[in-house]
Amino acid sequence: MAEKKTTTKKAAAAVAEEPKKATVKKAPAAKKTTVAVNAENAGFKAGDVYQALAAAEKALTVKEIAKAAKISEEETLLGLGWLFKEGKLNSVDEKITLA
Repeated sequence: MAEKKTTTKKAAAAVAEEPKKATVKKAPAAKKTTVAVNAENAGFKAGDVYQALAAAEKALTVKEIAKAAKISEEETLLGLGWLFKEGKLNSVDEKITLA
C-alpha cells in the first residue's frame, strides 16, 4: 500500500517566508558612436561646427555646439580641432566663439 504524503503547517509557512528574488532589469547599453577620423570627415564636421557657431552668434560650450549642429560630442571635438588649427576659433571660460 502506498503512503500518502502530508504537508505540515510548518513546512508551508517556511516556504511562504522565503524571500522572493527581485528581477533586475538591465538598462540598455549606451550606443557608442564611431567617428571616422580622416581629412574628409574632419572637414565636414568643422563645417557643421562653424555653421552652428555662426548661427548662434555667441559663445557656446561643446555640448551646446553638438546639440546645435546635431552631431555627437566626439564629432564636435574633431571639427573644433580643425577650426582651432586654422585659427578660426577663440575660447574663453570653456566656451568657444568664432575668431
